[in-house]
Amino acid sequence: FMYMCFSKTPALSPTGNAKPFDASADGTILGEGLGCLLLKRLDDAERDGDKIFAVIRSVGTSSDGKGQAIYAPSPKGQTKALRQAYRLAGVTPETIELVEAHGTGTRAGDAAEVTALAEVYRNGVDGPAAHQPNMPWCALGSVKSQIGHTKAAAGIAGLIKAALALHHKVLPPTIKVTQPIEQVAPGRTPFYVN
Repeated sequence: FMYMCFSKTPALSPTGNAKPFDASADGTILGEGLGCLLLKRLDDAERDGDKIFAVIRSVGTSSDGKGQAIYAPSPKGQTKALRQAYRLAGVTPETIELVEAHGTGTRAGDAAEVTALAEVYRNGVDGPAAHQPNMPWCALGSVKSQIGHTKAAAGIAGLIKAALALHHKVLPPTIKVTQPIEQVAPGRTPFYVN
């Protein structure tokens, strides 16, 4: 059913190859997935001697409102959610070295996401960022290059990837990127595709 619904949109890749943030990307592919995390208050996890892979410090939410379509997201809503999450966490963008993005491999979606991220990372949460605005310092990735868009499990797959990256102290690569999209071209944003 999901494939039938998606086949009615221009979001699926006719080549069957999801390439988030690549200039030749032609859409996303659907995958299947299930992910599970054990979430626990930090104080309780530390008290119990649990192995802690990552800490979720905040969540930001927003809506694109009335948009053109689900496959044509708005950078404005994404910018609002990012700023909210960073403000609540007390984190500034210049301290972040990895963003695990939604990165579907659709031209409109990837461009909108990078536009929103660049706005927040160039201008900070409440003012100018400390870094030079177009000097890349933050890796940008998407697990969808490896497993496709697992729909309901897409968020948890990205969260697991980010948590494991923190745990292993590794900036994992995003495969299939030979030429980054214009929005991530060197010197244009604070991001590079790892």
